[in-house]
Amino acid sequence: MNEIVMHDAIILGSGPAGLTAALYCARAGKDTLVLGGDRLGGQTAGIAVLENYPGWKGSGLELAEFMKKQAESFGAKIKFVSAKNISGDVESGFNILCDDGNRYVSKVVIIATGASPRKLEIEGAKELFGKGVSYCATCDGFFYYGKDVIVMGGGNSALNDALYLADVARNVKIVYRKGAFTRAEEILRNRVAERENIECLFNTDLKKITKKDDDKLVVTTTEDQEIICDGLFVAIGHEANTDYLSEEYARDNMGRIIPSGLPSGMYVAGDVQSELKMQIATAVGAGCTAAMDAIAFLNSRS
Repeated sequence: MNEIVMHDAIILGSGPAGLTAALYCARAGKDTLVLGGDRLGGQTAGIAVLENYPGWKGSGLELAEFMKKQAESFGAKIKFVSAKNISGDVESGFNILCDDGNRYVSKVVIIATGASPRKLEIEGAKELFGKGVSYCATCDGFFYYGKDVIVMGGGNSALNDALYLADVARNVKIVYRKGAFTRAEEILRNRVAERENIECLFNTDLKKITKKDDDKLVVTTTEDQEIICDGLFVAIGHEANTDYLSEEYARDNMGRIIPSGLPSGMYVAGDVQSELKMQIATAVGAGCTAAMDAIAFLNSRS
């Protein structure tokens, strides 16, 4: 067990919101600890080419690493562990039990645990996860060099995945249950239309995935059409990472935390926050706001 130290601020999550909050808290002279989850950057780390964050040209992981170093330069400490539960309050201190078996205590908590890809709930999807079914194109795309893949989804994430995979795979089919990519940005729709090795199957949904003896996937649509491919990449939305929180914390219909429902001394920022656009720019802004509110609160009690 670790020695119990009362930190000024503990930040849950090491994505753009969490790292921005860490920078502000540490720069304000607060004893700041980031419990960063299982990997640096959260979803940002999986972005191969980041185009829409002002002032940055590079990958999402490179941005996260830059943000981490900047926060650390002002004294923020970062541990890559995940919260299992939170107890206590602002008077006695917030106690955070983590998956490393240790308990961490602070005067304020900023929740920035983000969101994770929504899992595909059809026959075979769970059993074939990691065996042809993937939720991260940049993580697993290189396994499919010169092969045939399917991307399921119709938003920005799905089209970005398809464009990334089109540079690796022989053929990419985008399967989308609606008749057009109405949720995706026009620039991405145009890029997809220009790629000769991307085919769009609209008004198509999936109901089953099986695997043949030759390791090919058989993806069956709800119309009983069978599509043979080597891999299926799923991009059908996200769910907030809040499993470690009890039901007393108010959430919206997407499972995201409602700021007004948090107790004194607790703040939320980023993709896990309700009514916030899921963009790096908005996550950074929300992280800044949460940190400044937390700093003012700490100062008022000193």
